[in-house]
Amino acid sequence: MSKSRSNSINLAVVVPFFNESLGAPAFLDRVRQALATIEEDGSIDPDWRVICVNDGSSDETLPALLQAHRIEPRIAVIDLSRNFGKEYALTAGLDYADADVVVTMDGDGQHPPEMMGAMLEAWRQGNEVVYMVRETRDVRGLHRLLRNLFYWFFALASRTKLPPEAGDFRLMDRRVVAAIRRLPERTRFLKGIYSWVGFRQIGLNYREDARMQGRSHWRLSRLLAFAMDALSAFSTLPLRVWSWIGAAVAGLSLLYGAWRVLRAIFWGIDVPGFETIVVSITFLGGMQLLSLGVLGSYIGRIFEEVKARPLYIVRRRYGLTDTMPEAANEAGPDAWEALSPQSSPLRFKGRS
Repeated sequence: MSKSRSNSINLAVVVPFFNESLGAPAFLDRVRQALATIEEDGSIDPDWRVICVNDGSSDETLPALLQAHRIEPRIAVIDLSRNFGKEYALTAGLDYADADVVVTMDGDGQHPPEMMGAMLEAWRQGNEVVYMVRETRDVRGLHRLLRNLFYWFFALASRTKLPPEAGDFRLMDRRVVAAIRRLPERTRFLKGIYSWVGFRQIGLNYREDARMQGRSHWRLSRLLAFAMDALSAFSTLPLRVWSWIGAAVAGLSLLYGAWRVLRAIFWGIDVPGFETIVVSITFLGGMQLLSLGVLGSYIGRIFEEVKARPLYIVRRRYGLTDTMPEAANEAGPDAWEALSPQSSPLRFKGRS
């Protein structure tokens, strides 16, 4: 059970890292100082925890995180076996975040940890999710156009509403985190999941800082693929729209056929144009291939789900116990059960 919101509460901060070796030490020191300030006010218990998830980094990110853990034992580290992606790294951190309140943020320094005090104040006012909204964002040209198009189409296609300019920088009550752990879907779009679970939510404005080091790992191709995953995870409109297109094309074909018959009756028969036939065949063939591609995308999602693979695999934990909270995702880090010397088949937690 959560403590009274008027009392000192236990807080956990979940931060995913991927190739952030240069900026991680300074960022974690900034987080530690922000938490120390809140702790001095008596708002949180002294046993707060920062859970750093190393998402298969290929640089010196893990040694940097372990050094931070040695300096401050309340900074824990989860080392994933490979790069699973930011959504899965956040899921791993949430699975281990056994606290009254959980804050998630990026490890590149763009999310100011100094805002956690205001987030806690909004939570104490009865809100169960406090999501942070960017005041300004330097996105221009094609990137901005595609981004606005995605949010417009997502709002049109899905009943799950995404707050504009809100990302992974947010605070969640224990009950919200427990609800998210119960969603074992393999296609993870956490921004949609945050909204889908509901609860009382409020947005606070913040000014996004510049990256502390390096450049963003998100390229346009990855963003486009991520957008397609998000749409297929929260809407079936891309499937349904082809029924409407098919009906429209069939109706136009009937009208065109009727026109040709009437034209032959009243004005005689002329030689049909070769261009009309070629254009019609290529147009319909292209539409069929496109619709098959959309259908194949959804079938691929089904294929990923029925395999029931773990969402992630943990290589090692530092500063964390081996047990997860009771409501943890069934495909979480304890999915691999101990094998006997005879190497019995692998079993997933909760599955035979």
